[in-house]
Amino acid sequence: MPLPKTYVATPKDINKNWFLVDAEDLVLGRMASLIAMRIRGKHKPTYTPNMDCGDHIVVINAEKVKLTGNKRNNKTYYWHTGYPGGIKSRTADKLLDGRFPERVIQKAVERMVPRGPLGRNAMRNLHVYAGTAHPHEAQQPVVLDIASMNEKNKR
Repeated sequence: MPLPKTYVATPKDINKNWFLVDAEDLVLGRMASLIAMRIRGKHKPTYTPNMDCGDHIVVINAEKVKLTGNKRNNKTYYWHTGYPGGIKSRTADKLLDGRFPERVIQKAVERMVPRGPLGRNAMRNLHVYAGTAHPHEAQQPVVLDIASMNEKNKR
């Protein structure tokens, strides 16, 4: 008895959609995990692990995202300059109140996506903006209401 054929997507089979997420009052980690799943394409029945079959996600109001508990003051982002003793750090509230608040969402999603060429390619599908304005109106993104998916997603 022959085994059933396994579906494997090819580049011509991949259909990328555009979604708009309003991050206002959404919990960061819950939103980031749903976005990471969608930019990888794991929500689709045609998901193929070695192909970039995810959708484009546009996130607006990045500076209004919520962190639960004391994470806004205690969560620390570290990086190294490359020089001896060059470890640097910054807390989440400094990032959110600073010049580039969208980096909090970008880092949260980036750390949920696999590292490597496929993950870097998937991160190109994420577009994060601090305010309500974004340059992707021509793509007609469909609103993805993360707040209504679970009552814990909104604070």
